[in-house]
Amino acid sequence: MLDTVREIHTPEGVALRLHAAGPVPRAFAWLIDLAIRAGLVLLASMFLALLGRFGTGVYLVFLFVVIWAYPVAFEALWDGQTPGKRALGLRVVSADGAPVGWMASFVRNLMRTVDMLPFGYAFGLASSLVDPWGRRLGDVVARTMVVHVPRARGPVELPAGPATVPAAPLLPGEQAAVIAFAERAWALTPQRRQELADIAAPLTGSRGEAGMRRLFGIAHWLLGRAS
Repeated sequence: MLDTVREIHTPEGVALRLHAAGPVPRAFAWLIDLAIRAGLVLLASMFLALLGRFGTGVYLVFLFVVIWAYPVAFEALWDGQTPGKRALGLRVVSADGAPVGWMASFVRNLMRTVDMLPFGYAFGLASSLVDPWGRRLGDVVARTMVVHVPRARGPVELPAGPATVPAAPLLPGEQAAVIAFAERAWALTPQRRQELADIAAPLTGSRGEAGMRRLFGIAHWLLGRAS
């Protein structure tokens, strides 16, 4: 199975993990945008048909704007998202994880004329299947990629209990592991929770339910919570 996570290190030393989007969610997002544009064109044609030849000229200009300016304007002004991409939780970003700019958005959308060839986005699909991060030719040329937007996580409630000071200083990785266990315990089966707690027995000095309660207590202490 291919790993579609691209890890980028910023000059500040921060590691960004970008989850690349595959062709299926991107295709559904494109279909949503296509339906929106078709609806706009249909409404405009019904209204502008009443204006005769002048309406025809305005309609052609409007058609050009909807086809070419719609994706560029939305991606550049709406945090890399068109309505279709936002509905599917997708976003266009630069290859270094920065927000996409006007020129990059223009280039990636202009390259759709190549990605569409010879029919049905065949070149674009072939490119996204070969590229490790699912990029079509337009993304490769514009140095952009489409990623899944991370879901916002609300505060996680830990199991109630008193804070417990660990018996020995914990390394950063050990601290992160204890907090992760406490935050995700609700999603684990009782047997799996106890198994993980037993692995940490050298840290807690206890096994079973007692070890589990001590891990929760240490997590409370690490997060600065009294209970």
